[in-house]
Amino acid sequence: MTQQSQLQQKANELLLNKTVNVIIGYGESTTGQVDLTLITDPAETNLLVWNNQCTQNLTVYLNRKEILQYGKAAIVAKGCDAKSLVVLEIEKQIERESLYVIGMECYGVKSGTRTNADVLAAKCESCDVNKPLNCDVVIEADAAENAGVKGDITKRYERLGKLMSMSIEERLEFWRGEFERCIKCYACRQSCPMCYCSVCVVDKNRPVRIDTSATLKGNFAWNILRAFHLAGRCVGCSACTAACPAGIDLDLLNLSLAKAAEENFNHKTGIDRNANPLIGTFSPNDQEEFIR
Repeated sequence: MTQQSQLQQKANELLLNKTVNVIIGYGESTTGQVDLTLITDPAETNLLVWNNQCTQNLTVYLNRKEILQYGKAAIVAKGCDAKSLVVLEIEKQIERESLYVIGMECYGVKSGTRTNADVLAAKCESCDVNKPLNCDVVIEADAAENAGVKGDITKRYERLGKLMSMSIEERLEFWRGEFERCIKCYACRQSCPMCYCSVCVVDKNRPVRIDTSATLKGNFAWNILRAFHLAGRCVGCSACTAACPAGIDLDLLNLSLAKAAEENFNHKTGIDRNANPLIGTFSPNDQEEFIR
């Protein structure tokens, strides 16, 4: 039985037994692309799909009022998505016991018609959670579906190494070229489960803290501010990069901060449900060599 069939079967069982009221999963849109689908009728669980087009991190929808109105939900989660649930639980944004997590063993997704397909491929190649953690059930891949690349965590920072080998001036020019393409659509924010503020700093106009128009200065301020807000919180799902219509390599910003968190504080995001948040946690044993 394929993973998709097992998923459909499990979803049907959960709805029939009234374990949950809604399944948050993937389905085919009218355009043939894979996107969010909500299933409340057991007879419609055959609409759920699972394939390498399931790139979106569905945990971003959990606190939307349109979802909360259903009551207890089950959510389909890849390994990187399941990390998001750990961070959201630590930050008191979800109650884990009110959620049923269907983990899907995953060996890589691809972006389809979306931008930055190479970035998503690199993310999957270095994945350390092909089999999701902290789930209520994990549906494993069969031999045919397990044909993807098992994650090699040693490759995680390969792309970052090329950037960091540049001089400061060269790096500035690289990011200038990236951020010049930003149109301030905020698709990165909307696709990120960690961007859950009720009012974002860029939407505040008394006072205006960041230039609201797509100027280079405002684009730098927005993208760097967001990256710092994700320090120790980004799970590396690449949802922001996949959503960016300008094809900006946002993963490189997040990777640089993840590397700093790992090297200086031995912090790996989204693994341990009992871990303390990196930002706001002090230890006398914290390293200080990186402070300048």
